[in-house]
Amino acid sequence: MATRMSRYRGVAPAHVDQRVADRHPVELKRATVRRHGAKSADARLCDISAYGCRVQSDLDVGIGERLWLRFPDSLPVAATVIWRETGLTGCRFDMPIETAMVRKLALPSY
Repeated sequence: MATRMSRYRGVAPAHVDQRVADRHPVELKRATVRRHGAKSADARLCDISAYGCRVQSDLDVGIGERLWLRFPDSLPVAATVIWRETGLTGCRFDMPIETAMVRKLALPSY
């Protein structure tokens, strides 16, 4: 039950990471990224989870834009740009990728 003293007290917003799964750091240089119907550009996969990834690329994309990502030995993965900083792009996969693929990409063999 709220009291008169607590009713008007301001509360700072919580710092909550909205990721569903842990991201695994990756140093993969053989990835590509492309817009629908466009040529692919080289990219470096920085981290990955079953639900999304962070890539480094010279491709200039906007938040909300749809992309195709391709990793070694895999089919293209459809994703949406969630955030963008200079040279880095955070993507959410349209469908979660298999855990086996995440493990394979997170291993330092590439």
